[in-house]
Amino acid sequence: MKEPGSLRIDKFLWAVRIYKTRSLATDACSGGKVKIDGKSVKPSRQIKPSEVFTVTQRYLTRTYRITALIEKRVSAKMLQEYIEDLTPQEELDKLKTERFTSYVQRYKGAGRPTKKERRLIDKYKLK
Repeated sequence: MKEPGSLRIDKFLWAVRIYKTRSLATDACSGGKVKIDGKSVKPSRQIKPSEVFTVTQRYLTRTYRITALIEKRVSAKMLQEYIEDLTPQEELDKLKTERFTSYVQRYKGAGRPTKKERRLIDKYKLK
């Protein structure tokens, strides 16, 4: 039963563009990738404004605070009205580290890098 002033978390994650589809948001909740107060939540969990939740995507754990509820998906420019990003700086630094390491690593048997790949390797190599 829906409480007044509450919304399902899977629908909210989709509306604020954390997940591209609502089914991906539902799968993430079911898979334990979305947590409130350190506990995994079900997709049907009702949320309210001022609650803080974490979302794990690949190797990065982002933290958000809900400022207002929204049922329909909005443009990326309007997101700051509904959600506040509380992700610590050390988590955001992982994005920069991944960018540098992804181009330098080559798999055995991949052959010589192409001219385009060589430019990318040179661009992102630490000098």
